[in-house]
Amino acid sequence: MNFLITGGCGFIGVNLVRRLSQTSTDAKIRVVDDLSVGTREDLARVGEYVEVGEKDLKKGPSNRLELVVGDIRDQELALKACTSIDAVVHLAANTGVIPSIEDPRSDCTANVVGTFNYLEAARQNGLKRFVFASSGAPLGEQIPPIHEEMVPHPISPYGASKLCGEAYCSAYYGSYGLETVALRFGNVYGPYSSHKGSVVAKFIKHIMASEPLPIYGDGNQTRDFIYVEDLVEGIVSAVEKPDIGGQVFQIATHREHTVGEVAEELNALAQKHLGRTSPIVYENERKGEVRRNFSDISKARRMLGFEPKHDLKAGLERTFLWFLKNSMEPFDAAQGLRQGASSSAEAMEDRWSRE
Repeated sequence: MNFLITGGCGFIGVNLVRRLSQTSTDAKIRVVDDLSVGTREDLARVGEYVEVGEKDLKKGPSNRLELVVGDIRDQELALKACTSIDAVVHLAANTGVIPSIEDPRSDCTANVVGTFNYLEAARQNGLKRFVFASSGAPLGEQIPPIHEEMVPHPISPYGASKLCGEAYCSAYYGSYGLETVALRFGNVYGPYSSHKGSVVAKFIKHIMASEPLPIYGDGNQTRDFIYVEDLVEGIVSAVEKPDIGGQVFQIATHREHTVGEVAEELNALAQKHLGRTSPIVYENERKGEVRRNFSDISKARRMLGFEPKHDLKAGLERTFLWFLKNSMEPFDAAQGLRQGASSSAEAMEDRWSRE
């Protein structure tokens, strides 16, 4: 298959590229990314790529992995990028509740217009499958576990823009037969998330810098934390499974963990691998964020065969050691890293690679 991945240089994108490159030996992958968050170096970590321009998009991907630098709000680029593509995985977006509150117009143009551009490009190019990255944010404040039959009540511009993307996916399936699949991701964490501002990545970066861990509120707010490798398997299933056009799925773990619990677990890993911990500081709650959130994934289990394999403790350690290995040079001298931490991280990563 020929895949188009928007936002393919980002955290989830590079993990998806890595998975497809390793297991789909005949797949060709085209990445569209504006490099506002992810970088060329991030993509190079998971595969050798060739950077191409718009003039090279008159046919399908001619390279195993190729990068097109561009903005998803560019409709002409979208039309050209979807040429001779079999499936689109639309990951590119403005992410996060707080940024959307601070700049709702930018959130709308990227998440609504950008999604529309690639749906329309997929339709005009005769594609069959379009997988859309959504989240639990469209549902707003609900009594968990959240599920696909709940009536959405977004409480942030981000939730509203993702709900609009889901609605357009439904419309393009109903009106044009484009097999759209919307995936509502849980709180994703894991390797290659160094640019992320989500809670796990942020806490680890604070620990590495010997800074306090900021918690907004009392720390008892809950989320459904999913390890990125499990999430990627859900995306692949959404691309491959037949007869799921027009569907929405919760892709998470069906487990509820508090933010305070995550902070404590990461501090335990810091003590284990660095010989120190970071203090936890509590700040005012932030508007637009829900209090409790975890997902019922029974529909994804039934229709996609989806089953997360990593529990939170194991996933956090794998993530922590990835950051440790990839942050060794600046932190070894500056923070007095405990001897043997680097070799421990490398040994663990080698073992996971073999598995």
